[in-house]
Amino acid sequence: MKIFISEIPDEGLELELQESLKLNDFFSPVKAQLKVKKVSTEVLIKGDIESDIGLQCSRCLKNFGNILNIPVDVIYHPVQELSDEDKHELKSEELDMGFYSGNELDLLDLLREQIMLNLPMKPLCNDLCKGICLSCGADLNEGPCSCSEREMDPRLQVLKKLRNEDS
Repeated sequence: MKIFISEIPDEGLELELQESLKLNDFFSPVKAQLKVKKVSTEVLIKGDIESDIGLQCSRCLKNFGNILNIPVDVIYHPVQELSDEDKHELKSEELDMGFYSGNELDLLDLLREQIMLNLPMKPLCNDLCKGICLSCGADLNEGPCSCSEREMDPRLQVLKKLRNEDS
């Protein structure tokens, strides 16, 4: 959904969006309640985004769903403000800043960006996930695998001797 900046009234806009975005090879339903306000050349967007996103567990590799609730507080500036500076160090107060060009702002880009920034770095289907066996690939959440006792890395044999001496 695109909004035209020149058409934003003084009191602002209140928007409710329902979209389906493709993220990480999954289509995710996204709901958003946003307040858009224009102050001089800046566009202020506040609200909440909720998405039921499909993820893959980083331990057992199973697909699972997760609901993300994301607060949004972003300020958009005209891209012309950037052209005055060649290099610019990003300050902490500028992390919630974006830029727009022309007279329109695409809210789908905002939704996609906020969801991608809030995805877990290491998604887990649950905190107690045991993962898969490194030898046979069996899912250890379903029970122990049939592998024989795991071979120890020969470089760690010295540590095993130290452990036995302490006993």
